[in-house]
Amino acid sequence: MTDDELSLLVSTGLQTFLTSGRISTPLTSMDFLLALISSKSSTSAAPGLVMPRLTDLTRVEKVLEAFSSNWDHGSILLSHEGGELHITDVHLGNPRVLDTINPRKRKRAPIDEDADSAAGNTPDEISSSNGENDYSISMNTPLGNLSKDLKEVYAILQKSTAKGRLLAERFRSLNGGFEPICTYITKVDCAKSRSEADPSNPPNPAFCNNLHFRPLIRPHTDPGLGHCSYLNTCYSEPTYSQSPSITPFPPGTGARVSLPSGLGAGGRGKEKAPCRYLHFEIDWDEKDGPLAPIDGWRTQRLKKPFKIELGMGPDGRNMQVLPPQWINCDLRRFDYSVLGKFHVIMADPPWDIHMSLPYGTMTDDEMRAMPIPTLQDEGLLFLWVTGRAMEVGRECLRVWGYTRVDEVVWVKTNQLQRVIRTGRTGHWLNHTKEHMLVGVKTRTDAAGNLIFPSWANRGLDTDVIVSEVRETSRKPDEAYGLIERMCPGGRKIEIFGRKHNTRPGWLTLGNQLGQDQIYEEDLAARIKARYPERFMSVSGQAMITR
Repeated sequence: MTDDELSLLVSTGLQTFLTSGRISTPLTSMDFLLALISSKSSTSAAPGLVMPRLTDLTRVEKVLEAFSSNWDHGSILLSHEGGELHITDVHLGNPRVLDTINPRKRKRAPIDEDADSAAGNTPDEISSSNGENDYSISMNTPLGNLSKDLKEVYAILQKSTAKGRLLAERFRSLNGGFEPICTYITKVDCAKSRSEADPSNPPNPAFCNNLHFRPLIRPHTDPGLGHCSYLNTCYSEPTYSQSPSITPFPPGTGARVSLPSGLGAGGRGKEKAPCRYLHFEIDWDEKDGPLAPIDGWRTQRLKKPFKIELGMGPDGRNMQVLPPQWINCDLRRFDYSVLGKFHVIMADPPWDIHMSLPYGTMTDDEMRAMPIPTLQDEGLLFLWVTGRAMEVGRECLRVWGYTRVDEVVWVKTNQLQRVIRTGRTGHWLNHTKEHMLVGVKTRTDAAGNLIFPSWANRGLDTDVIVSEVRETSRKPDEAYGLIERMCPGGRKIEIFGRKHNTRPGWLTLGNQLGQDQIYEEDLAARIKARYPERFMSVSGQAMITR
């Protein structure tokens, strides 16, 4: 795409999005680029142009900066904050008359307040008759109605604080890898669409640069049935049995992997029946270029961390992240007092949501009786809830001594990155989301105000996670990143976890974790004193249960 074509696309997109109300100022240049990529209206207004990619952000910003100086369709106000370009205000119209950045004050004709307004002596008519209002001045943006002084105040209020910028810089994402998925899914359908758009000029390459999938045609597959609602999470899929959430039978028994029955896309009552609907896998060849690394972020760190102790959590510079720890136990009978105190608790309880589930559940009374209060004197609790558990979870927070301060919503997408249509839970509607309640240990000052942990980083993340579903009850990895940014370091515990939940810096409790692994010597000593039957040995500086 040439610079002229990109300028035309950006100009068309600005006019289309603003008039349709799809975007509103202020917004970042990245937000505008994402809107441009996901929209087809801008290319329909400018046929023959291809969509920009995320790598074109620098070019798009140069076009916006050029438009801020001279744009035939209006005026644009830009600002640079935190290393990002912000579109502060856009006003459509003739720039000779409408200049929202530095509005010119016009001398108004004197108004006779005693005159009848019906006689035509209104201020607008007076100015129009003087030839000062050749164009209709329509203040179609909130900033267009503000004076110059108020705009300066607004610009100051939009600026983040030094602390906020430092926190955002410390915890910013270092992995820029992102693979947008083609809306046509397969390379064949993508190439067909591109060739039909301009038959006289076949595109080269035949398909776009976005990610594509290929259908998996097996002997029992009926393509006429369409896509499987569960796709790669279908119980009949071979990849599902390889999930770390599925506990295999002991080796040598000859038994196959235990999968839930009667809940797959093969239909209720067809126990472990092969699914006849279409499933997909990534269609990637070496000539397509490298895929974005899935876990590349794990190996990246800031080269020069800030010298000030800002947002470093309860341990400050003494923060030490231990390898993953876990204890395999019966969570209803385990003595939680031996675990000590934690800064963060996360729990995904097996709520009784009055549905057939592929795992055991706990009653509401059992949940209320959980000894959660013994694990914290000060800290945060993150509690996953769904269905009727949304009310029961809020009640448990109160019983355990917590105050709900926020709530995170996980919007579930499928393998093709579309919102799932058929959730496995829900009595009235199919659930495509789950909720994670955020609670603070209730501590108040003399005036009765809630005391928040001083080490918690607030205002870094949003309350919405859009992430792909995986195995049953497995939660998105983005939730851990959100929690670890809110509380770097410190002691963290996850209750009702499985093997895939184990993470560095966390202690996981569950009944499907296998042999224990403990790296805190004092914790291992307390467990050994309370449960002598657990044989424990020292490995280096770590206490590992065997």
